[in-house]
Amino acid sequence: MEFNPRSCRNEREVESKLIVQYLLPKLGYCSGDWYQEVIYENIRLDFLTVAVEKMKNFSSCVVIEAKHPQENLDHHARRLEQYLMKTKSFYGVLTNGKEFRIYQRYQDKLKFIFCCQGENVANNLNKINSLIGKESLRGQIATNKSLSVPKVSQSSIKESTKKSMKVIAVYHHKGGVGKTTVATNLAAAFSNQGKRVLLIDIDAQANTTFATGLIKFQFDDDDDLKDKNVFHLLESKLPKIPDIVRTSEGFNQQEIDVIPSHIMLIDKQTDLARFAASRSQLVNKLELVKEEYDIVIIDTPPSLDLYAESALTASDYIIIPSDLKPFSNQGLSSVKNFLEGPINDNRENLRKPPIKIMGVLPSKISTHHKYLQYRFPQQRQVISDRYNFPIMENIISERMPLSQCINQTITVGELEIPAPKSIFKYADNVSSANTSASEFESLAIEVSEKIGG
Repeated sequence: MEFNPRSCRNEREVESKLIVQYLLPKLGYCSGDWYQEVIYENIRLDFLTVAVEKMKNFSSCVVIEAKHPQENLDHHARRLEQYLMKTKSFYGVLTNGKEFRIYQRYQDKLKFIFCCQGENVANNLNKINSLIGKESLRGQIATNKSLSVPKVSQSSIKESTKKSMKVIAVYHHKGGVGKTTVATNLAAAFSNQGKRVLLIDIDAQANTTFATGLIKFQFDDDDDLKDKNVFHLLESKLPKIPDIVRTSEGFNQQEIDVIPSHIMLIDKQTDLARFAASRSQLVNKLELVKEEYDIVIIDTPPSLDLYAESALTASDYIIIPSDLKPFSNQGLSSVKNFLEGPINDNRENLRKPPIKIMGVLPSKISTHHKYLQYRFPQQRQVISDRYNFPIMENIISERMPLSQCINQTITVGELEIPAPKSIFKYADNVSSANTSASEFESLAIEVSEKIGG
Protein backbone atom coordinates (compact mmCIF):
# COMPACT_ATOMS: atom_id res chain seq x y z
CA MET A 1 0.00 0.00 0.00
CA GLU A 2 1.03 3.64 -0.53
CA PHE A 3 0.48 6.50 1.90
CA ASN A 4 -1.87 9.39 1.05
CA PRO A 5 -1.68 12.27 3.59
CA ARG A 6 -5.16 13.41 2.57
CA SER A 7 -6.53 10.22 4.13
CA CYS A 8 -5.49 11.42 7.61
CA ARG A 9 -8.16 13.55 9.26
CA ASN A 10 -6.88 13.37 12.85
CA GLU A 11 -3.93 12.27 14.96
CA ARG A 12 -5.13 8.69 15.31
CA GLU A 13 -5.23 8.29 11.55
CA VAL A 14 -1.69 9.69 11.26
CA GLU A 15 -0.63 7.05 13.78
CA SER A 16 -2.46 4.16 12.14
CA LYS A 17 -2.20 4.98 8.41
CA LEU A 18 1.22 6.57 8.20
CA ILE A 19 3.22 5.06 11.06
CA VAL A 20 1.74 1.63 11.83
CA GLN A 21 0.44 0.49 8.46
CA TYR A 22 2.99 2.14 6.18
CA LEU A 23 6.21 3.52 7.66
CA LEU A 24 7.23 0.90 10.23
CA PRO A 25 6.87 -2.08 7.85
CA LYS A 26 8.73 -0.19 5.08
CA LEU A 27 11.61 0.44 7.51
CA GLY A 28 11.88 -3.22 8.43
CA TYR A 29 10.14 -3.14 11.81
CA CYS A 30 7.77 -6.02 12.58
CA SER A 31 5.15 -5.98 15.34
CA GLY A 32 7.65 -7.02 18.01
CA ASP A 33 10.07 -4.22 17.13
CA TRP A 34 8.00 -1.23 18.23
CA TYR A 35 5.88 -0.07 21.15
CA GLN A 36 3.03 2.42 21.24
CA GLU A 37 2.17 4.82 24.11
CA VAL A 38 5.39 4.09 25.97
CA ILE A 39 5.89 5.26 29.54
CA TYR A 40 9.53 5.97 30.39
CA GLU A 41 10.13 7.61 33.75
CA ASN A 42 7.76 10.61 33.70
CA ILE A 43 7.20 10.99 29.95
CA ARG A 44 4.90 9.29 27.48
CA LEU A 45 6.06 8.60 23.93
CA ASP A 46 3.73 7.95 21.02
CA PHE A 47 6.03 5.29 19.52
CA LEU A 48 9.42 3.78 20.28
CA THR A 49 11.13 1.45 17.80
CA VAL A 50 13.72 -1.15 18.81
CA ALA A 51 16.35 -2.23 16.28
CA VAL A 52 18.40 -4.54 18.50
CA GLU A 53 17.07 -7.45 20.57
CA LYS A 54 17.98 -7.55 24.27
CA MET A 55 19.23 -4.01 24.01
CA LYS A 56 21.26 -2.48 26.80
CA ASN A 57 20.52 1.13 25.91
CA PHE A 58 18.30 3.34 23.77
CA SER A 59 20.87 4.05 21.07
CA SER A 60 19.09 1.78 18.60
CA CYS A 61 15.67 3.31 19.33
CA VAL A 62 13.74 5.93 17.39
CA VAL A 63 11.22 8.14 19.19
CA ILE A 64 8.25 8.86 16.90
CA GLU A 65 5.71 11.56 17.72
CA ALA A 66 2.51 11.91 15.66
CA LYS A 67 0.41 15.08 15.59
CA HIS A 68 -2.94 16.21 14.18
CA PRO A 69 -2.74 17.20 10.48
CA GLN A 70 -3.50 20.82 11.42
CA GLU A 71 -0.79 21.00 14.10
CA ASN A 72 2.25 23.20 13.49
CA LEU A 73 5.26 20.90 14.01
CA ASP A 74 7.42 23.84 15.13
CA HIS A 75 5.39 23.89 18.34
CA HIS A 76 6.46 20.33 19.17
CA ALA A 77 10.17 20.29 18.31
CA ARG A 78 11.19 21.40 21.80
CA ARG A 79 9.19 18.59 23.37
CA LEU A 80 10.80 16.04 21.06
CA GLU A 81 14.17 17.44 22.11
CA GLN A 82 13.21 16.87 25.75
CA TYR A 83 12.25 13.27 24.95
CA LEU A 84 15.52 12.53 23.18
CA MET A 85 17.54 14.06 26.01
CA LYS A 86 15.59 12.08 28.60
CA THR A 87 15.83 8.70 26.85
CA LYS A 88 19.25 9.38 25.29
CA SER A 89 17.87 8.12 21.97
CA PHE A 90 19.75 9.40 18.94
CA TYR A 91 16.90 9.82 16.45
CA GLY A 92 13.42 11.30 16.63
CA VAL A 93 10.59 11.62 14.10
CA LEU A 94 7.95 14.34 14.12
CA THR A 95 5.04 14.15 11.68
CA ASN A 96 1.50 15.39 11.18
CA GLY A 97 0.97 13.39 7.98
CA LYS A 98 1.37 16.47 5.82
CA GLU A 99 5.01 16.93 6.81
CA PHE A 100 7.64 14.40 7.89
CA ARG A 101 10.75 15.40 9.86
CA ILE A 102 13.73 13.52 11.29
CA TYR A 103 15.88 14.96 14.06
CA GLN A 104 19.16 13.72 15.52
CA ARG A 105 20.43 14.25 19.05
CA TYR A 106 23.94 15.60 18.83
CA GLN A 107 25.50 15.90 22.29
CA ASP A 108 22.96 18.09 24.12
CA LYS A 109 21.33 19.65 21.07
CA LEU A 110 18.73 18.65 18.52
CA LYS A 111 19.79 18.70 14.85
CA PHE A 112 17.22 18.93 12.05
CA ILE A 113 18.52 16.44 9.47
CA PHE A 114 15.67 15.56 7.09
CA CYS A 115 12.28 16.86 5.98
CA CYS A 116 9.78 16.10 3.23
CA GLN A 117 6.10 16.53 2.55
CA GLY A 118 3.77 13.64 3.35
CA GLU A 119 3.05 12.90 -0.29
CA ASN A 120 6.80 12.54 -0.89
CA VAL A 121 7.52 10.03 1.87
CA ALA A 122 7.36 7.15 -0.63
CA ASN A 123 9.86 8.85 -2.95
CA ASN A 124 12.25 9.39 -0.03
CA LEU A 125 12.04 5.94 1.54
CA ASN A 126 15.64 5.08 0.69
CA LYS A 127 16.89 8.21 2.47
CA ILE A 128 14.60 7.67 5.46
CA ASN A 129 15.62 4.02 5.65
CA SER A 130 19.31 4.94 5.63
CA LEU A 131 18.74 7.10 8.70
CA ILE A 132 16.24 5.25 10.89
CA GLY A 133 15.60 1.88 9.22
CA LYS A 134 16.06 -1.16 11.45
CA GLU A 135 19.05 -2.58 9.55
CA SER A 136 20.68 0.85 9.24
CA LEU A 137 20.53 1.40 12.99
CA ARG A 138 21.89 -2.07 13.64
CA GLY A 139 24.84 -1.20 11.40
CA GLN A 140 25.43 2.08 13.21
CA ILE A 141 25.47 0.33 16.59
CA ALA A 142 27.83 -2.38 15.32
CA THR A 143 30.38 0.14 14.06
CA ASN A 144 30.15 2.71 16.88
CA LYS A 145 31.32 1.29 20.17
CA SER A 146 31.65 4.58 22.05
CA LEU A 147 28.06 5.78 22.20
CA SER A 148 27.47 7.48 25.56
CA VAL A 149 24.10 6.07 26.57
CA PRO A 150 22.80 4.70 29.86
CA LYS A 151 22.17 1.03 30.38
CA VAL A 152 18.51 0.15 30.83
CA SER A 153 16.66 -3.04 31.52
CA GLN A 154 14.08 -4.35 29.07
CA SER A 155 11.44 -3.74 31.72
CA SER A 156 12.14 0.00 31.43
CA ILE A 157 10.32 -0.10 28.09
CA LYS A 158 6.72 -1.10 28.49
CA GLU A 159 3.41 -0.28 27.01
CA SER A 160 1.51 2.46 28.75
CA THR A 161 0.24 1.59 32.18
CA LYS A 162 -2.52 3.53 33.87
CA LYS A 163 -1.29 6.36 36.07
CA SER A 164 -3.42 8.07 38.66
CA MET A 165 -5.32 11.20 37.68
CA LYS A 166 -3.62 14.42 38.83
CA VAL A 167 -5.65 17.45 39.93
CA ILE A 168 -4.03 20.90 39.63
CA ALA A 169 -5.51 24.13 40.97
CA VAL A 170 -4.50 27.47 39.44
CA TYR A 171 -4.95 29.92 42.31
CA HIS A 172 -3.94 33.28 43.70
CA HIS A 173 -5.73 35.54 46.16
CA LYS A 174 -4.90 38.48 43.87
CA GLY A 175 -6.94 38.93 40.70
CA GLY A 176 -5.57 40.01 37.32
CA VAL A 177 -2.47 37.82 37.43
CA GLY A 178 -3.32 35.61 34.45
CA LYS A 179 -5.03 32.65 36.13
CA THR A 180 -7.44 32.00 33.28
CA THR A 181 -4.74 32.37 30.63
CA VAL A 182 -2.58 29.85 32.47
CA ALA A 183 -5.40 27.38 33.19
CA THR A 184 -6.82 27.30 29.67
CA ASN A 185 -3.57 27.21 27.71
CA LEU A 186 -1.93 24.73 30.05
CA ALA A 187 -4.98 22.49 29.54
CA ALA A 188 -4.57 22.92 25.77
CA ALA A 189 -0.86 22.08 25.99
CA PHE A 190 -1.59 18.86 27.87
CA SER A 191 -4.32 17.94 25.42
CA ASN A 192 -1.86 18.44 22.55
CA GLN A 193 0.44 15.97 24.32
CA GLY A 194 -2.29 13.34 24.07
CA LYS A 195 -3.41 13.57 27.69
CA ARG A 196 -7.07 13.34 28.62
CA VAL A 197 -7.87 16.70 30.21
CA LEU A 198 -10.80 18.01 32.23
CA LEU A 199 -10.88 21.78 32.84
CA ILE A 200 -13.12 23.01 35.67
CA ASP A 201 -14.19 26.65 35.99
CA ILE A 202 -15.24 27.37 39.57
CA ASP A 203 -15.03 31.18 39.37
CA ALA A 204 -18.31 33.10 39.10
CA GLN A 205 -16.69 35.43 36.56
CA ALA A 206 -16.73 32.43 34.16
CA ASN A 207 -13.63 33.64 32.28
CA THR A 208 -12.45 30.11 31.56
CA THR A 209 -15.92 29.18 30.33
CA PHE A 210 -15.77 32.10 27.91
CA ALA A 211 -12.17 31.44 26.88
CA THR A 212 -12.95 27.86 25.85
CA GLY A 213 -15.79 28.92 23.56
CA LEU A 214 -18.79 27.85 25.63
CA ILE A 215 -20.53 31.23 25.88
CA LYS A 216 -22.08 31.70 22.46
CA PHE A 217 -25.42 33.17 23.49
CA GLN A 218 -26.19 36.88 23.17
CA PHE A 219 -29.41 37.09 25.20
CA ASP A 220 -30.53 35.80 28.61
CA ASP A 221 -33.24 33.59 27.10
CA ASP A 222 -30.59 31.70 25.11
CA ASP A 223 -28.39 30.98 28.14
CA ASP A 224 -27.78 27.22 27.98
CA LEU A 225 -25.42 27.16 30.98
CA LYS A 226 -27.65 28.37 33.80
CA ASP A 227 -29.06 24.89 34.44
CA LYS A 228 -25.87 22.92 33.75
CA ASN A 229 -22.76 24.29 35.40
CA VAL A 230 -20.33 23.67 38.23
CA PHE A 231 -22.88 24.69 40.87
CA HIS A 232 -24.97 21.65 39.98
CA LEU A 233 -21.89 19.49 40.49
CA LEU A 234 -21.34 20.90 43.97
CA GLU A 235 -24.97 20.70 45.07
CA SER A 236 -25.67 17.20 43.75
CA LYS A 237 -25.86 14.50 46.41
CA LEU A 238 -26.15 11.74 43.84
CA PRO A 239 -23.16 9.37 43.40
CA LYS A 240 -22.63 10.42 39.79
CA ILE A 241 -21.48 13.37 37.68
CA PRO A 242 -24.46 15.45 36.52
CA ASP A 243 -24.84 16.00 32.79
CA ILE A 244 -22.80 19.21 32.78
CA VAL A 245 -19.50 18.38 31.03
CA ARG A 246 -19.12 20.25 27.74
CA THR A 247 -16.54 19.94 24.99
CA SER A 248 -14.75 23.18 24.16
CA GLU A 249 -15.89 24.60 20.83
CA GLY A 250 -13.22 25.63 18.32
CA PHE A 251 -10.82 26.39 21.16
CA ASN A 252 -7.99 23.98 20.39
CA GLN A 253 -7.10 21.48 17.70
CA GLN A 254 -7.42 18.79 20.36
CA GLU A 255 -10.61 19.93 22.11
CA ILE A 256 -10.93 19.49 25.88
CA ASP A 257 -13.73 18.66 28.30
CA VAL A 258 -14.93 21.60 30.39
CA ILE A 259 -17.19 21.94 33.41
CA PRO A 260 -18.46 25.51 32.94
CA SER A 261 -19.15 28.19 35.51
CA HIS A 262 -21.92 30.78 35.71
CA ILE A 263 -22.54 34.11 37.40
CA MET A 264 -25.24 32.37 39.46
CA LEU A 265 -22.45 31.05 41.70
CA ILE A 266 -22.40 34.42 43.49
CA ASP A 267 -25.99 34.05 44.72
CA LYS A 268 -25.81 30.30 45.31
CA GLN A 269 -22.81 30.26 47.67
CA THR A 270 -25.03 30.91 50.70
CA ASP A 271 -27.12 27.85 49.81
CA LEU A 272 -24.05 25.65 49.57
CA ALA A 273 -22.51 27.02 52.77
CA ARG A 274 -25.38 25.54 54.81
CA PHE A 275 -24.03 22.09 54.00
CA ALA A 276 -20.61 21.31 55.45
CA ALA A 277 -20.31 18.41 52.99
CA SER A 278 -20.14 20.87 50.08
CA ARG A 279 -16.43 21.41 50.80
CA SER A 280 -15.73 17.75 50.01
CA GLN A 281 -18.27 17.36 47.23
CA LEU A 282 -15.77 18.08 44.47
CA VAL A 283 -13.38 15.51 45.95
CA ASN A 284 -16.10 12.88 45.81
CA LYS A 285 -17.20 13.77 42.30
CA LEU A 286 -13.69 13.71 40.86
CA GLU A 287 -13.19 10.26 42.34
CA LEU A 288 -15.93 9.09 39.97
CA VAL A 289 -13.97 10.13 36.86
CA LYS A 290 -10.45 9.15 37.88
CA GLU A 291 -10.34 6.49 35.13
CA GLU A 292 -11.51 8.93 32.44
CA TYR A 293 -8.91 11.71 32.74
CA ASP A 294 -5.15 12.02 33.17
CA ILE A 295 -5.21 15.62 34.34
CA VAL A 296 -7.83 17.91 35.88
CA ILE A 297 -7.10 21.65 35.94
CA ILE A 298 -9.25 23.92 38.10
CA ASP A 299 -9.47 27.66 37.52
CA THR A 300 -10.31 29.13 40.92
CA PRO A 301 -11.72 32.46 42.11
CA PRO A 302 -9.29 35.05 43.55
CA SER A 303 -10.85 34.73 47.00
CA LEU A 304 -10.89 32.76 50.24
CA ASP A 305 -14.49 31.63 49.75
CA LEU A 306 -16.24 28.28 49.62
CA TYR A 307 -15.50 27.78 45.92
CA ALA A 308 -11.77 28.31 46.38
CA GLU A 309 -11.85 26.04 49.41
CA SER A 310 -13.63 23.28 47.46
CA ALA A 311 -11.17 23.53 44.58
CA LEU A 312 -8.02 23.46 46.72
CA THR A 313 -9.35 20.66 48.94
CA ALA A 314 -9.85 18.54 45.81
CA SER A 315 -6.47 19.33 44.20
CA ASP A 316 -3.21 17.46 44.49
CA TYR A 317 -1.10 20.43 43.36
CA ILE A 318 -1.34 24.19 43.20
CA ILE A 319 0.20 26.61 40.68
CA ILE A 320 0.22 30.25 41.83
CA PRO A 321 0.41 32.66 38.87
CA SER A 322 1.81 36.06 39.80
CA ASP A 323 2.96 39.17 37.97
CA LEU A 324 5.44 39.58 40.88
CA LYS A 325 4.26 43.14 41.58
CA PRO A 326 4.00 44.32 45.21
CA PHE A 327 0.28 43.63 45.75
CA SER A 328 0.60 40.18 44.17
CA ASN A 329 3.57 39.38 46.38
CA GLN A 330 1.81 40.63 49.50
CA GLY A 331 -1.14 38.39 48.66
CA LEU A 332 1.13 35.34 48.97
CA SER A 333 0.92 35.57 52.76
CA SER A 334 -2.86 35.11 52.54
CA VAL A 335 -2.38 32.20 50.15
CA LYS A 336 0.05 30.50 52.55
CA ASN A 337 -2.29 30.98 55.53
CA PHE A 338 -5.25 29.68 53.54
CA LEU A 339 -3.37 26.56 52.47
CA GLU A 340 -1.85 25.82 55.88
CA GLY A 341 -5.12 26.51 57.70
CA PRO A 342 -8.56 25.62 56.25
CA ILE A 343 -7.31 23.74 53.18
CA ASN A 344 -4.94 21.30 54.83
CA ASP A 345 -7.37 20.90 57.74
CA ASN A 346 -10.07 19.84 55.28
CA ARG A 347 -7.64 17.51 53.54
CA GLU A 348 -6.57 15.93 56.83
CA ASN A 349 -10.22 15.27 57.71
CA LEU A 350 -10.57 13.52 54.35
CA ARG A 351 -7.31 11.60 54.95
CA LYS A 352 -5.63 13.40 52.08
CA PRO A 353 -2.01 14.60 52.31
CA PRO A 354 -1.25 18.35 52.38
CA ILE A 355 -1.58 20.04 49.01
CA LYS A 356 1.72 20.20 47.08
CA ILE A 357 2.83 23.69 46.10
CA MET A 358 4.27 23.38 42.61
CA GLY A 359 5.43 26.97 42.78
CA VAL A 360 4.78 30.60 41.96
CA LEU A 361 4.57 30.97 38.18
CA PRO A 362 5.80 34.35 36.89
CA SER A 363 3.04 35.44 34.50
CA LYS A 364 2.14 38.59 32.60
CA ILE A 365 5.86 39.39 32.72
CA SER A 366 7.11 42.38 30.73
CA THR A 367 9.42 41.60 27.82
CA HIS A 368 11.32 44.88 28.20
CA HIS A 369 15.03 44.12 28.12
CA LYS A 370 16.09 46.32 31.04
CA TYR A 371 13.26 45.02 33.22
CA LEU A 372 14.26 41.42 32.54
CA GLN A 373 17.90 42.23 33.18
CA TYR A 374 17.59 44.18 36.43
CA ARG A 375 14.15 44.26 38.08
CA PHE A 376 12.80 40.81 37.27
CA PRO A 377 15.60 38.82 39.02
CA GLN A 378 15.06 40.90 42.17
CA GLN A 379 11.31 40.24 42.12
CA ARG A 380 11.88 36.51 41.67
CA GLN A 381 14.27 36.42 44.58
CA VAL A 382 11.68 38.05 46.88
CA ILE A 383 9.35 35.07 46.37
CA SER A 384 11.74 32.61 47.97
CA ASP A 385 13.52 34.93 50.41
CA ARG A 386 10.56 36.74 51.94
CA TYR A 387 7.58 34.48 51.28
CA ASN A 388 9.30 31.09 51.29
CA PHE A 389 7.53 29.84 48.17
CA PRO A 390 9.22 27.82 45.42
CA ILE A 391 9.28 29.57 42.07
CA MET A 392 8.73 27.78 38.78
CA GLU A 393 11.43 27.67 36.11
CA ASN A 394 9.28 28.87 33.23
CA ILE A 395 7.65 32.26 32.80
CA ILE A 396 4.62 33.43 30.84
CA SER A 397 5.38 36.75 29.19
CA GLU A 398 2.86 39.51 28.63
CA ARG A 399 2.35 39.47 24.86
CA MET A 400 -0.45 40.74 22.66
CA PRO A 401 -1.30 37.33 21.12
CA LEU A 402 -2.39 36.01 24.54
CA SER A 403 -5.19 38.56 24.69
CA GLN A 404 -5.89 38.48 20.96
CA CYS A 405 -6.46 34.71 20.86
CA ILE A 406 -9.20 34.96 23.50
CA ASN A 407 -10.94 37.85 21.75
CA GLN A 408 -11.41 36.20 18.35
CA THR A 409 -14.92 36.39 16.86
CA ILE A 410 -16.89 35.09 13.92
CA THR A 411 -19.77 36.84 12.16
CA VAL A 412 -23.10 35.02 12.03
CA GLY A 413 -25.67 37.06 10.16
CA GLU A 414 -25.56 40.48 11.79
CA LEU A 415 -24.04 39.21 15.04
CA GLU A 416 -20.43 38.85 16.10
CA ILE A 417 -20.13 35.61 18.03
CA PRO A 418 -17.18 34.95 20.37
CA ALA A 419 -14.78 32.36 18.92
CA PRO A 420 -11.82 32.26 21.34
CA LYS A 421 -8.76 30.16 20.51
CA SER A 422 -6.00 28.56 22.52
CA ILE A 423 -2.61 30.14 21.92
CA PHE A 424 -1.65 26.99 19.98
CA LYS A 425 -4.55 27.16 17.55
CA TYR A 426 -4.10 30.91 17.17
CA ALA A 427 -0.40 30.40 16.39
CA ASP A 428 -1.28 28.16 13.44
CA ASN A 429 -2.29 31.30 11.54
CA VAL A 430 -0.47 34.07 13.42
CA SER A 431 3.29 33.61 13.56
CA SER A 432 3.72 36.26 16.28
CA ALA A 433 1.95 33.87 18.68
CA ASN A 434 4.63 31.18 18.35
CA THR A 435 6.71 32.50 21.25
CA SER A 436 3.77 32.39 23.66
CA ALA A 437 2.83 28.92 22.41
CA SER A 438 6.38 27.74 23.07
CA GLU A 439 6.25 29.17 26.60
CA PHE A 440 3.14 27.14 27.38
CA GLU A 441 4.60 24.04 25.79
CA SER A 442 7.67 24.40 28.03
CA LEU A 443 5.43 25.01 31.05
CA ALA A 444 3.54 21.78 30.35
CA ILE A 445 6.83 19.88 30.22
CA GLU A 446 7.90 21.36 33.57
CA VAL A 447 4.55 20.54 35.17
CA SER A 448 4.66 16.98 33.79
CA GLU A 449 8.08 16.48 35.35
CA LYS A 450 6.88 17.80 38.70
CA ILE A 451 3.79 15.59 38.83
CA GLY A 452 5.56 12.56 37.42
CA GLY A 453 3.26 11.99 34.48
